[in-house]
Amino acid sequence: MEYRPLGSTGTKVSQLCFGTWRFGRPTGGVIETGRDEAHELLDTAWEHGINFIDTANVYGDHDGTSERWIGEWLADHDREDFVIASKVYFDMGDGPNDDGLGRKHVRAQIEGTLDRLGTDYLDIYYIHRWDEETPIEETLATLDDLVRDGKVHYLGASTMAAWQLTKALWKSDVNGWESFEVTQPLFHAAYRDDVADYLDVCADQGLAVCPYSPLAGGFLTGKYEREGDEIVGPEGSRADVDSRFEEYYVSRRGWHVLDAIRAVADELDATPAQVALRWLIEQDRFETIPIVGARTPEQIEENVGAVDISLSDDQFDRIDAARYAEDGRRHGH
Repeated sequence: MEYRPLGSTGTKVSQLCFGTWRFGRPTGGVIETGRDEAHELLDTAWEHGINFIDTANVYGDHDGTSERWIGEWLADHDREDFVIASKVYFDMGDGPNDDGLGRKHVRAQIEGTLDRLGTDYLDIYYIHRWDEETPIEETLATLDDLVRDGKVHYLGASTMAAWQLTKALWKSDVNGWESFEVTQPLFHAAYRDDVADYLDVCADQGLAVCPYSPLAGGFLTGKYEREGDEIVGPEGSRADVDSRFEEYYVSRRGWHVLDAIRAVADELDATPAQVALRWLIEQDRFETIPIVGARTPEQIEENVGAVDISLSDDQFDRIDAARYAEDGRRHGH
């Protein structure tokens, strides 16, 4: 595993980040990843050199379960070996101040997150979404205080519009506050339209990009096939249990991209998942660290294989061309 700078910061992270949103998450009445399985997955990720772990206070069932299980695991390891990221925004209770990015909620949540993780500080604290009801100045000033207090090292921004990210960066600059250094958008080889402007801001400002769902919810692993108008996958797969799967991840462009990824995978004796992740890692406009989730240790091992392959310019461009096939626009490698 190679380690790369986290955007413009002095902190280095593994080429892949391990995402823990499945820890304790109930789907269809079943917990996707239980406590013992979570610890086994963390063991596997660390054994393969992944030092970057992503979580959020709401992961689990809006009750801090993911953070708590990570904290239990971290107690048996050296905290300084890891770069830990968490998030704040969504509701953590039924009270009027139990969600959002107001000072009261942010300050309460950082204490809860640190307690559950069993640590004195977070490496990265993301705002999970943009808060329409709280002035961004209040949020940024509060986050700046957390950095000055030593409770957070770097600030991050997850899903939002490009103009919102730009506004937040400008407000931080003119007020002398700590600025966002890391972003976490939905971004994968088959997804383009809604994230293009956001990524332009990241490239211009030197922000690290840590995409979630880098394999399009499993679509880009190649385990799905077309049967007429139907998408068919293995029993128990995301398409089987998540009614939003096709709406979020499947498109005509997506099938074009998947065909290109499969062809490149055959040429490299790699899997489609490895090629899809490598395409993200090799983005040259910004530092990209994909966040990979996994149900099994074997899936982590497969994903880590992405760091051992490389794409030729032709292979990279063929995947890129599939993304732009409908309008003729392309980006270079």
